[in-house]
Amino acid sequence: MITPQSPILDYLFNMDFFFHSELTAQDPEIRLSPSESQHLSRVLRKQVGDTIGILNGVGGRASGSISYLDPKGSIVTLLEFEQFSPPAYTIHIAIAPTKSNDRFEWFLEKATEIGVSTITPILCQNSERRKIKWERLDKIILSATKQSHQVYRPVLNPLTPFNEFINEHPKSLIAHCREGKKINLLNHSNSIPHSTILIGPEGDFTKEEIEMALVNQAQTISLGQQRFRTETAGIIACHTVAVNATLVKN
Repeated sequence: MITPQSPILDYLFNMDFFFHSELTAQDPEIRLSPSESQHLSRVLRKQVGDTIGILNGVGGRASGSISYLDPKGSIVTLLEFEQFSPPAYTIHIAIAPTKSNDRFEWFLEKATEIGVSTITPILCQNSERRKIKWERLDKIILSATKQSHQVYRPVLNPLTPFNEFINEHPKSLIAHCREGKKINLLNHSNSIPHSTILIGPEGDFTKEEIEMALVNQAQTISLGQQRFRTETAGIIACHTVAVNATLVKN
């Protein structure tokens, strides 16, 4: 029986989760996509009668029993559904992709686990990587969403030139290594529930890019005394905002 707003049982914590973007509380059953069905049957070797979790990426989470097993489209009978409200805070990280694909993919995975809302890869003057494989990166985010049981799937935007992004997102927070007056994100993020944070490439933002950001009312921030790699800075920014938002809520 599907019961909207009812608490999901504790056993969901240890359950394998799958994705179905059109999952609703009104569905008696759903058919998984071929990619999810293949993972269900051939990788995890689930059987008819096994219970799994399903996420729709927009706050819906359900448990269901496998009623038909097929690598091209398995069917799951829904048992329980819960709709979660959007989080009280959002984290938008605009970050220059690293030269190493592995390091950038690691950032995407960990930022998703922490609770990032939106990620925009940005193309800067000092960028070492000027192209991305969006489909592959989005699959990594989806996998991390399911693994960490995030009910809201992060949005991955296309690679965007820095000047376009800063014009469309005034009053952002920008982290850079140059001298100047900065505020500590640790002391600042709890007063901004919806943060957009810019993280530059290994060669940092240029002086011109920083000035462009300031013209668009950006606030320069510090992530600490150390000098961080790009992907580390992105993780620290995500974690700082998420922890501060949790402390304020409690």
